[in-house]
Amino acid sequence: MAPQEWILGLWVLALGCCIGSFLNVVIYRLPREKSLVHPGSSCPHCGQAIRFYDNIPLVSWLLLRAKCRRCHGPISPRYFIVELLTGATFLGLYFVYFQTTVRPSVQTDGSWFVYVLHITMLAAFIAASGIDLELWIIPLSLCWFVTVVGLVGSAVGGYLIAPQLLRTCSVLPVASPGTGALALGAALGLGLSWLLLRTGILRRSYESPVAEGPEPAALEKANGAVRMPAGPGPFDEPQFNHRREALREVVFLLPVVVGAVVAHEVLAGPGPVGRSWSGLLASPAVAGLLGSAFGYFVGCATVWATRILGTLAFGKEAMGLGDVHLMGAAGAVIGPIMVVIAFFIAPFFGLGWALFQMLFKKIRQIPYGPFLSCGVLTVMIFHDWILNRISLMMFVR
Repeated sequence: MAPQEWILGLWVLALGCCIGSFLNVVIYRLPREKSLVHPGSSCPHCGQAIRFYDNIPLVSWLLLRAKCRRCHGPISPRYFIVELLTGATFLGLYFVYFQTTVRPSVQTDGSWFVYVLHITMLAAFIAASGIDLELWIIPLSLCWFVTVVGLVGSAVGGYLIAPQLLRTCSVLPVASPGTGALALGAALGLGLSWLLLRTGILRRSYESPVAEGPEPAALEKANGAVRMPAGPGPFDEPQFNHRREALREVVFLLPVVVGAVVAHEVLAGPGPVGRSWSGLLASPAVAGLLGSAFGYFVGCATVWATRILGTLAFGKEAMGLGDVHLMGAAGAVIGPIMVVIAFFIAPFFGLGWALFQMLFKKIRQIPYGPFLSCGVLTVMIFHDWILNRISLMMFVR
């Protein structure tokens, strides 16, 4: 690499470490209902405000030897790990996207826009995984943030990247008339389902308080975080008829499915309505927005179907609703094909963790959010290779 590229790489690494420092704030404060911007960082033991020279990512933790300068209380290694992980992720993705031929599809006009969208999603997923590991919850605000980034980014991306490249290489989600109709109908159905919930006609699944006492319930209510299923989580799990709760979710999803089917039949046909709809999808903003929405619904559907079928089959909650929203957010950014593949890659990371547990006789279980995030990162890196294999299989057939 040229010297300027090394300098740029170091800048990306430093930026990632600084973002990681902020993610530590998110991991600690978001599930505890604290402001992310005020007050400034302070020692959790003595309350002393942390000076700027003691808040330099990576460096300060090492120089202070993981102790507070004033009270010498221990500073969790999580702070160093999250900063290093975020910096390494930013730098690694920069290296893969711009300095190798692993993913040539992003090495074109608008490539930096795609890179920014992707590191934004990964940063949010690092925070979500950190919270999931500690509290077995995924704040839905993080998932909604990534979803909005995906929707807006896909709508804007059509004006920055050649439409042909968007459609052939799936750099960003883009809808065809058929998938756009499905996304629009599903969105309308989702709105109807939420209206039925708000009016009390439908009941939420697992509506009872997750735990006794104000603090866990407050965490759940304030952040929209969803209690993760079986495992040694921090809160006791109440008793539910899990199959009945799964059927409630099926009823909630019926308007979504019906809306998607009806919209596809009405809008994606060969008649005048279909031709008008196809003309509307010629707009990059509309095609990108609906393509991202379709990716969101596919990501949610993949996990939600597994959750419902697993719950009905085994009589216990199969996956958390937080995982549903996490993969929906991923689908809004990376598209429907990649999010499905990411979901099926994630269990391999889970198996790797299980093997580690067996070899070293560890007993701690961890929630599934980090494995899903690893699956998403994997398909982002090997995106072009996966698409080439899919195209080859379709050609052979």
